[in-house]
Amino acid sequence: MVTVYDVPADLLIKHVSDDFYNKNDKIKAPEWSNFVKTGVHKERKPDSIDWWYIRCAAVLRRIYIDGPVGVSSLRTFYGGKKDNGVNPEKFRKGSGSIIREVLHQLEEAGYVKKVESGRVITPQGMSFLDKSSTEVIKDIPKLEKYQT
Repeated sequence: MVTVYDVPADLLIKHVSDDFYNKNDKIKAPEWSNFVKTGVHKERKPDSIDWWYIRCAAVLRRIYIDGPVGVSSLRTFYGGKKDNGVNPEKFRKGSGSIIREVLHQLEEAGYVKKVESGRVITPQGMSFLDKSSTEVIKDIPKLEKYQT
């Protein structure tokens, strides 16, 4: 059985975000998502139109891999270095509002549930990601054919 660990992260996230964008009714980008930065370390808003769905897919994969996670650890994961001009760069966390809204939408969709120590993936969410992984791995050509 193919799991999330068996496929490249970028291909899986792209496939799941396309699913969210086209098929899922519960995961929708909020109206304010067109105007916000993803953290104080960024200078501009995201260029991609579907960045919200990509972030939802990435957070769902991160919860699958890391087990119970909270908003604070996800903020740290999606943070980055802030450019302070001539002063040294310093790490800043990502936006907590975006993470919380993503988690609420994933909970409403039934992919994530809240427990004492944070958020964990539900069996429905695990099944969804495993099925997506199976579809992604079918599209990856076999490398053994091309090796000499």
